[in-house]
Amino acid sequence: MSARERARSFCTRFGMTVPVLEAPMAGACPPGLAAAVAAAGGMGAAGVVNDAPAAIADWARRYREAAGDAPFQLNVWIPDPPAEPGTDAQSAFLDRLGGAAGPVPGPAPDFDEQVRAVIDARPTAISTIMGLLPAGHVEAAHAAGIAWFATATTLDEALAAERAGADVVVAQGMEAGGHRGSTRPGDAEGTAVGLFALLPWLAGALSVPVVAAGAVADGRSVAAALTLGASAVQVGTALLRTPEAGIDAGWAAGLDGLAPEDTVTTRAYTGRLARAVPTGYVRAWAGTDAPAPAPYPHQRRLVARYRAGEPGLLDRVNHWAGQAAARATTRPAAEVVAGMWREADALLP
Repeated sequence: MSARERARSFCTRFGMTVPVLEAPMAGACPPGLAAAVAAAGGMGAAGVVNDAPAAIADWARRYREAAGDAPFQLNVWIPDPPAEPGTDAQSAFLDRLGGAAGPVPGPAPDFDEQVRAVIDARPTAISTIMGLLPAGHVEAAHAAGIAWFATATTLDEALAAERAGADVVVAQGMEAGGHRGSTRPGDAEGTAVGLFALLPWLAGALSVPVVAAGAVADGRSVAAALTLGASAVQVGTALLRTPEAGIDAGWAAGLDGLAPEDTVTTRAYTGRLARAVPTGYVRAWAGTDAPAPAPYPHQRRLVARYRAGEPGLLDRVNHWAGQAAARATTRPAAEVVAGMWREADALLP
């Protein structure tokens, strides 16, 4: 099957006209951005890892008000194995950065309740990161006509997802902004595989479609990904400076002109490895006098507590950035997506 045929088949199956999916970036996927991506023929998205069921239902309602019956995905995190909380060293370090702790955050949303809320919202797809969707949830999603898109950073993860019933595998290269989707928390630093090495490796071994994610920011990278075996691409950082994203001004400024080699991976925001802008806060945690961040979710809760108090050097939001950050523009999101596909279309045979 040719690259064009793969893309056309994927689009037909999932109600798209352009093989571009919005990356489900928690905290940076307002319904307006997702609707703009859908208006260009792609698939909108939201990351709901931090959302209670009512918030999930509200996002889906607002999206449909703006986009009608256009396709969208909702993304959940597979919970990490229980981990010991950090020591007082992490709090002491945040104090040294000029912070002061606020109230203790409330409990995180229950995973099973989140999944039930996602299924009730009837998206085109439920997508996952950090592991496999439990069998009962896979069955419930499929019974409701909802596809499962599973993120993988290695061939072993991809094959496990296919065996577990995934309809699509999202191949996430190490270039991608935000969290690395490694199944085992401690493996993330050791599985730093670039997208264009990972993609043909997965595409040649899987029977389900593969979506390419990581530093896809223009038509050249879309065409390259499709040529290497992808059926579609997933775009995140390239949309963050669009007006519909509405992210924090400091975060948006940090993306402007950010060279690929200047992005960094860090556990400083959540305890899970992720690619980000090298802010003063992130650099401080890489210093020789800094403790190791607490494991997820303890570091995330600690960061939330300091943000609720006096954050000091702590960034008010997580400044995620993929290696294609410098190619993000301030044009409207629909123009960005449509332009990507026009350029890719001209390059594909």
